[in-house]
Amino acid sequence: MTIPSSSLARRNCSSSMGDRDFVDKDKLILRGLQFHGFHGVKLEEKKLGQKFVIDVDAWMDLSNAGKSDDISDTVSYTAIYRIVKEVVEGTSQNLLESVAHLIANTTLLQLPQISAVRVKVEKPHVAVRGTIDYLGVEILRYKEASSVD
Repeated sequence: MTIPSSSLARRNCSSSMGDRDFVDKDKLILRGLQFHGFHGVKLEEKKLGQKFVIDVDAWMDLSNAGKSDDISDTVSYTAIYRIVKEVVEGTSQNLLESVAHLIANTTLLQLPQISAVRVKVEKPHVAVRGTIDYLGVEILRYKEASSVD
C-alpha cells in the first residue's frame, strides 16, 4: 500500500464541511485501535516510540449492504484497519495532525465508496505534569464533489 503524497491528497480531499451534513448518515465505526509508533517532536519519541490509540468513522451508504448481506456492497473494516496500521507503524511524523491527515486522506483515496472520514489520534503517554487520559487531535475530511464518481 502506498501512502499518498500531500499534494495529491490535498487535491482530492477537503477539510471544510461546507453544506454537507454527515451526522445522520450511515458510517462504519472503528474504535480503540492501538499501535506502537514513533511519532513526535522529541528525540525520545522517535527513538523509543509509544502507544497511539485511533478512532475512525467512515461515512458511506450502507443500505445496499444491509439489504444484500454481501461484503462486496460495503468496505471491509480490515481495509481501514490496514491503512491505520500502516500509517501509525510507518514513517515517523512530527505531529499528530500529520498522522491523522495521512490516515484520513489515504482512506478517502484508496476506498472510493467512502465520502467522509473522521480520524481521532490519541497519545495516552505524554510528558505533561498532571493527570490526563490522553492528548490528541481529531480531524474530519470529505471527498470533494469533483473527485467523487
